[in-house]
Amino acid sequence: MTVVVGCGSSATSSAARGVAEAARSAAAELGDRPCGLALVFVAGDLAPAADAVLDVVAEELDPAQLVACTASGILSGAEELTTGPAVVIWAMALSDGASVELTELTAEQVDAGIAVRGLPDADDDGERTSAVILLVDPAQLPLDVTLRAFEERLPTVPVIGGVASLIPRPDAPLLCRPGSRGDAGLALRFRGVDVLPCVSQGARPIGPELTVTAGGAGAIHQLAGRPAIDVLRETINGLPDDEGVRIQHGLLLGVAVGGTVENAGDAPPPDDYIVRGLAAADTETGAVAIGAPVEVGQTVRLHVRDPETASRDLVDALRLRREAAGSARIAGALAFTCNGRGREMFGFDDHDADTIQHELGPVPLAGMVSAGEIGPVGGRPFAHSFTATVAVFLA
Repeated sequence: MTVVVGCGSSATSSAARGVAEAARSAAAELGDRPCGLALVFVAGDLAPAADAVLDVVAEELDPAQLVACTASGILSGAEELTTGPAVVIWAMALSDGASVELTELTAEQVDAGIAVRGLPDADDDGERTSAVILLVDPAQLPLDVTLRAFEERLPTVPVIGGVASLIPRPDAPLLCRPGSRGDAGLALRFRGVDVLPCVSQGARPIGPELTVTAGGAGAIHQLAGRPAIDVLRETINGLPDDEGVRIQHGLLLGVAVGGTVENAGDAPPPDDYIVRGLAAADTETGAVAIGAPVEVGQTVRLHVRDPETASRDLVDALRLRREAAGSARIAGALAFTCNGRGREMFGFDDHDADTIQHELGPVPLAGMVSAGEIGPVGGRPFAHSFTATVAVFLA
C-alpha cells in the first residue's frame, strides 16, 4: 500500500455541518484505507471551537493521530481563505511499514537556561526519521531554542511547520489534540514516508555584505568594528532611491547561514540568508536586536521584501522538488505561508496555494497562514518570516 492523502475544507461557521462535510471529503479520497493522521487548521469563528472541530473529525475519520492548530487563514487546494470562518482537514493513510508519531513539547527553566521536553527519540533504533512537522505556540515554547534542540537530537532531519497565527479568546487553545488543551508545541515525526522540504523566502538582498564584529544572544553590537546602528544607517542612506523606498516598508536583515557567504561580492541566492526583521535598536549603545542568535564573524546584509523575487523563488524551489521526486507520484503537500505574504505582498489572492498547485499538482494541499514559518536551510532548521515552507509527501 502506498501513501494516500485526502483533503477537505469548509468556509461555514458550523462545526457540526461544515467540518463534517470537509472530513467526509477527505475520507472519500482515502477510500477504505485507515486514517493514520488527520491534521486540522481552523480559522475565524471556528478557531475558538477547535475542541468541537476535533470531536467531529474524530467521529468521521477515526484517525490514529489527530491535531488541530488555529490560524489567521488556511490554504486548501489552490485557494487561500483569509477572512471568515474556515477549516481544512488533511488526512493521510500510511503505507506499509510507515509510521507517524505525535509528541507534545514543553519548555522548562533549568540552571543552564531553557530545556525543551518531549522531543522525539534519536534515530538509534535502526529506523530513520524522514521529516518532522512542527506546530508551535511561541508564547509557551521558545522557537529558536526548540529548533536547536531538534538539530542536536535529530541532525539533518528536515523540520517543517509553522507558528499558530490566530489567538482566540484567552481560554481557547492555539494547538490541541483530543484530551489536551493549550499544547505549547506538537511534533509529528514521520518514518517510512518520503518527504521533500521546500523553503522559499520573500526577500531580496541589497547593499554590501557586513561582518558582525561584536554581538550575540539575538543582538548585533558592532558591524565592521563600529556601532551597528551607525553602519546600518549609513548603508541605508547610500542606497539608490528605489531601494530606499522599499526599506520604508520594513527593515529586514539577512544573517548568512554557516557564517559567511561564499563568493563575496556577488549577490548570493536568497536561501543563503535567514531573514529577520529588526526588533529594536539602542541609540546609546548602537546595538540592534534581530530576535535570533548571531555570532561574531557572521555575514549580514540588508534585505527588502520583493514580490517578484518571492514569486520566482517559490516557482524555482518547487520545480527542484518536482525534479527530485523523479518518477514518484506526489501524494500531497502541507504548506505554511507568512501572514505578510498573500494580497499584501503580491497584490492578489491565492498566490502561494495556486503556485504550489501549478508546479506540483493537482495534489491534496492544506496549510495555514502562519505568524512564523519553520524550514531547513543548509541542512539546519530555522524560523523564518515572509516565507512559504512546504512539505512535499511522496506516494
